[in-house]
Amino acid sequence: MLETKVKRYQYGNPFQTDAVVIKLPIYHEPLQKLSHENGNFIYKLEKGAAVYGLGESVRGINKRGWFYTSFCTDDDMHTENKHALYGSHNFLICNESQPFGIFIDYPGKVHFDIGYTDLDTLMIEPEMMNLDLYLIEGQNVLEIIQTFRTLIGQSYIPPKWAFGYQQSRWSYETADEIREVAYHFKKHEIPLDSIYLDIDYMQNLKDFTVDPHKFPDFENLVAELKEEGIHLIPIIDAGVKAEAGYEIYEEGIKNGYFIKNEDGTPFEAAVWPGKVHFPDFLNKETRTWFGMKYKTLIDKGIEGFWNDMNEPSIFYTPNAMKQAMDSVLENKEKNIDLGLFFGIKDQFSNILNKPEYFKEMYHDTDQGFVCHHEVHNLYGYNMTRAAAEAFDVIKEERMLLFSRASSTGMHRFSGIWTGDNRSWWSHLLLNIKMMPSLNMCGYLYSGADIGGFSDNTTEDLLTRWLQFGIFTPLMRNHTAKYTRAQEPYRFKSMAVMRHFICLRYVLVNHLYSEYMKACLSNTLYFKALAFEYSDDISKEIEDQLLLGDGLMIAPIYEQNKTGRVVYFPEEMLCVRFTTEKTYQLELMKQGHHYVSMPIDQLVIFIRPNHLLILNDEAQNVSQLDNHQIEIIAHVQTTCEGRYYEDNGLVKNPKLEDGLSQININIENNEVGTQWQKSKNSQLNHVTYTVYDAKQNEIFIHTENL
Repeated sequence: MLETKVKRYQYGNPFQTDAVVIKLPIYHEPLQKLSHENGNFIYKLEKGAAVYGLGESVRGINKRGWFYTSFCTDDDMHTENKHALYGSHNFLICNESQPFGIFIDYPGKVHFDIGYTDLDTLMIEPEMMNLDLYLIEGQNVLEIIQTFRTLIGQSYIPPKWAFGYQQSRWSYETADEIREVAYHFKKHEIPLDSIYLDIDYMQNLKDFTVDPHKFPDFENLVAELKEEGIHLIPIIDAGVKAEAGYEIYEEGIKNGYFIKNEDGTPFEAAVWPGKVHFPDFLNKETRTWFGMKYKTLIDKGIEGFWNDMNEPSIFYTPNAMKQAMDSVLENKEKNIDLGLFFGIKDQFSNILNKPEYFKEMYHDTDQGFVCHHEVHNLYGYNMTRAAAEAFDVIKEERMLLFSRASSTGMHRFSGIWTGDNRSWWSHLLLNIKMMPSLNMCGYLYSGADIGGFSDNTTEDLLTRWLQFGIFTPLMRNHTAKYTRAQEPYRFKSMAVMRHFICLRYVLVNHLYSEYMKACLSNTLYFKALAFEYSDDISKEIEDQLLLGDGLMIAPIYEQNKTGRVVYFPEEMLCVRFTTEKTYQLELMKQGHHYVSMPIDQLVIFIRPNHLLILNDEAQNVSQLDNHQIEIIAHVQTTCEGRYYEDNGLVKNPKLEDGLSQININIENNEVGTQWQKSKNSQLNHVTYTVYDAKQNEIFIHTENL
């Protein structure tokens, strides 16, 4: 079936990335859609046609007009002038009169000039011509995305508790600090499912160790928190500290598990612990070895991890540091004038994440001894793959796992967060715009650091970000050491923030249902309006998103705003949640409307003949009452809804096992409902608030199932 929609072209001798799970035959006819000139693929774009994709990247949903580079990069300044971030996602769609998609299956550096040099020209330039190019055809954007997602395989499914609110900070340095955070959440009745451990929990910054002085009796701490419904989530970094006597270092050296220099000696660099070696995750034996190391913490009760610094990030190499130090010593007796001062300064600032380091690193792979630079984008992917494959052996239930660096294929093993953002309003907007592009490339379990990681957040920024974060599958508040603390209970408006976190739990069954349907059918959780509507206005709107089958959201992302203009491509039902734990309904006609959005209210829009599922508040996901729900239905003719239920832990779930079907109609001012429950359904009571759009009437209906 895929062969009728997808053509695979091969150039040179590609390195096998395992991005694709369905192996298609090579298409030997000449590539006609794009011209192939001087190592570039070139296509003349139709006037005004949008180009979507590239996953985690700067700027908007429509990528036309800028120059992007696919090369996983540790850069916390996510500004418009940047070309690369932490992920490499080489899939894009030209949304023309005959839309088509392109996937470049190549693990090295690729440049995408999408109308930057010439607004009407798409130019794709891989650094080496060893790749598979997939050309994907379809009737529309959504069909092309579903075909691509089928080609690359099903997205990662986390445990259901990972849809709860999560609190993090670099760093909670002791067990007492962790207990203090948990205490304040409980005291103020703010729901919480996870607390995170950044690098300071480790003993001298060594992976898979716990500092016995800061975290005595770690296993009991994990169990104590779990009794309160809170999961403790530690970080794992890519760099292994080079220290005699450290088990992982010793084993890695003995067995040749680390990335090498060209002469076969271990490559040495520096990150948080100082000098480190990097495990060679492109080597299957290394992946098995490192992946099973997670068991050390899993045996202590840990049920989730986040992988970091795995682009990999390199602070310096010994040679680079020596050159910088020598420069200082050579000039210490001289008159340090303007030019010399900045020259010395640059000796140090330029050694951080210097791209030349990657050309010094080599991997032992099934496909030969390979320079890291040529396969750079696979590193974070395979670190996380190592963990996920080990979890399949170690645990019978789903584990939480997400990563900073990524490339196409890793979406099958974990989610991602969007890296070290900043407490800027522009980064809240960037978070909104990234979501559909990440979904296109298979990354459904994703989210940004709510409130911003670097710099100091403000009360209103954190509140507005929480409002959007309610809808992202990963809802984590995370910030850096030395920044303003941003746990909700530290703010004067704590009650408002608590209200929004509580609303996450009111909505969590609906959001989880939409997530599971998107995963199991290779569709989208977040969509741009242009993916669903073809009118000229929808094509240009990037600050409103469709969520799942039937919702639209329009977040506030500017300071001091109490409302905004919202475009409705069709009539929708506005649901306004207030701090009084009630909601108000209002029908919004097609067109532009100014919608009031005070900072203490959440507004959601339901599309015609769709519904929103609500449940009672809970202090964590494990306390949700799954036996009764409330449904708000926007009925024009007949409303059909699909609701997914499972135990939130079972591996390899099936869509048909958890899917219930809901049908609602109105005849002669009476509500008729029909419910086909899945075999896993726990529901026995439903309350319906049915809005009859034709008659502008509301009907309340209850039903025991």
